[in-house]
Amino acid sequence: MLKLAIQLVCSVLLMVMMVLTVTDVLGRYLFNAPVRGATEVTELLLAAVIFVGLPATTLDREHVTVDLLTGRMPGWLRAVIAPLVLLASAGVLAAIAWRLWVVGAQIGGYNGTTQSLKVPLAPVIEGMAVLCGLAVLIMLAQLLPRRSEHADG
Repeated sequence: MLKLAIQLVCSVLLMVMMVLTVTDVLGRYLFNAPVRGATEVTELLLAAVIFVGLPATTLDREHVTVDLLTGRMPGWLRAVIAPLVLLASAGVLAAIAWRLWVVGAQIGGYNGTTQSLKVPLAPVIEGMAVLCGLAVLIMLAQLLPRRSEHADG
């Protein structure tokens, strides 16, 4: 259910970004009237798509991986390394989430906004931190042993 909701939100954000870009280009070249703040909104929407999609990507374990070495390792060794890689990835994402939160708080301290539309940046950056933190929690949950669907009891 969570994954479906995330996919729906990402789809809507991408559609809005597409319509905004087409409208801006047509307005700019046909009517010499671009959409005011289109670049800023597109940047914010792109950040939203990336960070809203991060938990969904984590749920599906679809992050980009490079298996130059692991492809040649025996299965038992890959089974040992996989949780360590997941734990390291969670650590890196946790550090990113923490730093995003710190930067969001700093920008909020001086009421930082976008240049032309004056959209407050702190809530956007702090939202990115929360979504990154959600991906960390999902990764940590993936470290837990899975319950068998056919377990007795």
